Amino acid sequence: MSEPERESMEYDVVIVGGGPAGLSAAIRLKQQAAAEGKDISVCVLEKGSEIGAHILSGAVVDPRALDELLPEWREEDGHPLTVEVEDNHHWVLTKKGKFEFPHILLPPFMGNEGCYTLSLGNFCRWLAEKAEAMEVEIFPGFAGAEVLFNEDGSVRGVATGPSGIAKDGEKKPTYEDGMELHAKYTLFAEGVRGHLSKELKRIFSLDTDCEPQVYGLGVKELWDIDDDKHVPGTVIHTQGWPLDDANGGGFIYHQDDGQVALGFVTWLSYKNPHLSPFQEMQKWKTHPAIAELLKGGKRVSYGARAINDGGFQSVPKLAFPGGALIGCSAGFVNVPRIKGTHTAMKSGMMAAEAAFEAVMAGRQHDELTAYQTAYDNSWARKELSKVRNTLPLVKKFGEVFGTGLAGLTMWLEHLNIKMPFTMGHKPDHEQIGRKEHYNPPVYPKPDGVLTFDRLSSVFLSNTNHEEDQPPHLVLKDKSIPIEHNLPLYDEPAQRYCPAGVYEVVGEEEGNPQFVINAQNCVHCKTCDIKDPTQNINWVVPEGGGGPNYPNM
Repeated sequence: MSEPERESMEYDVVIVGGGPAGLSAAIRLKQQAAAEGKDISVCVLEKGSEIGAHILSGAVVDPRALDELLPEWREEDGHPLTVEVEDNHHWVLTKKGKFEFPHILLPPFMGNEGCYTLSLGNFCRWLAEKAEAMEVEIFPGFAGAEVLFNEDGSVRGVATGPSGIAKDGEKKPTYEDGMELHAKYTLFAEGVRGHLSKELKRIFSLDTDCEPQVYGLGVKELWDIDDDKHVPGTVIHTQGWPLDDANGGGFIYHQDDGQVALGFVTWLSYKNPHLSPFQEMQKWKTHPAIAELLKGGKRVSYGARAINDGGFQSVPKLAFPGGALIGCSAGFVNVPRIKGTHTAMKSGMMAAEAAFEAVMAGRQHDELTAYQTAYDNSWARKELSKVRNTLPLVKKFGEVFGTGLAGLTMWLEHLNIKMPFTMGHKPDHEQIGRKEHYNPPVYPKPDGVLTFDRLSSVFLSNTNHEEDQPPHLVLKDKSIPIEHNLPLYDEPAQRYCPAGVYEVVGEEEGNPQFVINAQNCVHCKTCDIKDPTQNINWVVPEGGGGPNYPNM
């Protein structure tokens, strides 16, 4: 007996993901319709329990795209961009000391003048209110689980995942089928390493003519600190200690309400399989300058998220029949500026403009070539091009010499002296060495005051999954963790995951078993990226599962 057909809803444009790119696209579509006296139906799917629940960033936001999207935002009450950056610092850390890197040595586009530090989750909640006021339909708690195709291979829309399925695949009494959302065009704004976007890249060969995407893992905490140490608008970036076998750096942003957002990014190109990005972050906090700032304070929130680091040369082909990639699904982060919100928003706006034009012309399910053309001529592309060699130079030549070369190339690009080369990338999962070639780093024992363990951290992320559901962390070959990864790499999933999802138990008894604690998953996607054999596939759990970040 055949399965009954799922219910379906029809829209002009479906947007998968309620982050800055997806919401900007939705707003732009409705703006254009209003300007021309037309009607266009738009919906946004968001896998988090609410808009902003899965949004995590530093964040310092360049308002350039927002100025284009909502030019009057500064005159409005209630917008979240209330703390303008007033003071910039770049610290180069040694184990016990630091020195300040002079900002005068940085090209002007590296500054934060006119930028704002804030919770990106709250920024998205504000954008969602704007979108809903324009009659965009927003469905939080519904994950895009499957891409739907027409007979000619073009994208027809997406289907949400069913709920109420047990781990063994049987339907529970609470079972509800997923719903199909059909659209003339579907925009994928899933964020970093979106599982549908990953499939679309493969199906339509979107990334065959670009460099591989590479990533960093950002581990973030929000602290309440003493009033006499809090200076709103102060932005600090760090490089150097404690990283030895890896590249990356830290950030400290003094935001409103007496809070600082601080975090540490480890580029996932590291080779030492014993390294733990989470513990690198905890160790970084023990530096005297950072520990003094946090003394007497209290950690109030925690989260982790992978970051697109590939930049200009890793941006794939953006459009395909029936849809397009926008935001971090495509990867528009300006790594040296540590910013991607403005470029993500711009990508959503450009895709929306192309989709609106196509819908008004009576087209559907074709390729939005106007979006690709708009990007190729945009300020976003030009901005990424200027810094395209920064990350590869640091990786190739190291923190000191590589940073110097990167700075030189950025200055030359700023002076319109274009470098005659673009450096490439190697996939992060290929950049890991055998365990016997590296020493385990020494990490501080968690004291529960300044440094913490992963499980208490996950508790602060408000992460929750229905335990009796099919696993969303899928092993292609269940034997690989113990038979391959453990003897070669001491199974690095135990350490690269910032949420304690993966464990090897029973090793001392001679019977090692690989355990997946999927309920701890904060949806950072690091396992999908860094596993040496690409054996772990991250797929969406039931909608509404995962972290619930209140102010991140």
